[in-house]
Amino acid sequence: MRRTTTMTVRISGALGDFVSANVGESGAYESVSEYIRDLIRRDKARAEREAFERLQAELTRAFAQPDESYLALSASDVIEKNRLLPDA
Repeated sequence: MRRTTTMTVRISGALGDFVSANVGESGAYESVSEYIRDLIRRDKARAEREAFERLQAELTRAFAQPDESYLALSASDVIEKNRLLPDA
């Protein structure tokens, strides 16, 4: 089930003017809420894209290593190694 959260944001000055210019008949959005939701969706997509790019870079570095640098581990070895890691 989706949860709705209501938030109040105060925007004034140049930022308020910028939002107003993007909302209503002269703007691309019908309401401030629609505009804010779109900004949040875009920011979420950017954060997810950056996380994926970091993962890709890490995998690229890992796969570029010579075969001799890899260790053979069993599933239980990996589980035990991860169990010993401090909680993030």
